[in-house]
Amino acid sequence: MENCMFCRIVERQAPAQVVYEDESVVAFKDLHPQAPVHLLVVPRKHLESLTQAKAEDEPLIGHLFGVAARLARENKLEKGYRTLINNGPWAGQSVYHLHVHILGGRVFHWPPG
Repeated sequence: MENCMFCRIVERQAPAQVVYEDESVVAFKDLHPQAPVHLLVVPRKHLESLTQAKAEDEPLIGHLFGVAARLARENKLEKGYRTLINNGPWAGQSVYHLHVHILGGRVFHWPPG
């Protein structure tokens, strides 16, 4: 998807502070962090949102969260962290490429807002 910012990051056509990558996903620092640690884990495969995921994408979705857990450990977020996916405009999704946020390094409250 040539107009997708995250596809451009995955393809190294746009800058990002990449912290992890493998054959399925790329993780990088959020440009507008909402916590001391704010990373995004995106699949290399373009899916606009979780709604687009199909049964064959289940291993990829699981891998996104496995990488998120690994990055949380590497960033020493043992006191806790938040993972989330914004799905659609009412949830605050602003980039239409599925991504998992990892937020940590501060106290979070519920409900989130």
